[in-house]
Amino acid sequence: MNVGIVGQKGNDRATSLAGEIESTLRDDVTVQLDTATATALDRSGVDVTAMAECDLVVSIGGDGTFLYAARGAGSTPIMGVNLGEVGFLNAVAPDDAVEAVADEVAHVEETGSVRSRELTRLQAKNGDWALEPAINEIVVQGRQRGHGNGADLTVRVDGDTYSTGHADGVLVATPTGSTAYNLSEGGPLVHPTVPAIVVTEMCGAESMPSLAVDADATVEIELAGSSGYVVSDGRANREIEAGTTVTVTAAEEPVRVAGPRANFFEALSKLQ
Repeated sequence: MNVGIVGQKGNDRATSLAGEIESTLRDDVTVQLDTATATALDRSGVDVTAMAECDLVVSIGGDGTFLYAARGAGSTPIMGVNLGEVGFLNAVAPDDAVEAVADEVAHVEETGSVRSRELTRLQAKNGDWALEPAINEIVVQGRQRGHGNGADLTVRVDGDTYSTGHADGVLVATPTGSTAYNLSEGGPLVHPTVPAIVVTEMCGAESMPSLAVDADATVEIELAGSSGYVVSDGRANREIEAGTTVTVTAAEEPVRVAGPRANFFEALSKLQ
């Protein structure tokens, strides 16, 4: 069995816990450490993209570390260990991490599969290009935010026009991402069990209410009056010209989360 471990970069506690998990797994389990964690432990490591070849990936840090691990994990289930940040994706406490990983390894060796649940990811496309899938949100925005900037944006859902107007941008979020950028832009919280995605306008000239649509809906965002950007999870971005229509749909491949479910309402309390 192959287990990948991705630690929060520059976090000594994450590095120490990664080493502890590695040392307690049996000799017949191959452990792959991400490059930064391996360097801190004086080991040889692998690029995060190699985590897709593992049977289980352990992310140690916060939600940002989980998102980073997910970029390389592909369909491999990810177990998130929370080091104190808001833990919507990380339900395993540090003190429980070694036991939780060992239990899941034993379960895989007994049954051949990792216990996991699927979370929707979003994909932004246009013609010949597609951004890497987002766990939290896709944003289409003008070149700059603020007064006198932004762009003219038309939003269509399953082919029908929902809104047309000037705004800094439009954000399309998963239930997971409803607690992140979407919330800061005034969008609603969506419980992780609700099969929906949320469309939220960013500082519109004439406010457009946030809209929850079916998780299988197709959201099209047409940018006019300015060039701009489409951004996936705040990281992967692409410059787009005026007149471009970005299509946002559920990605073919969801993210798979291993380990216990986070208590959604308890995690919300950390936002206060």
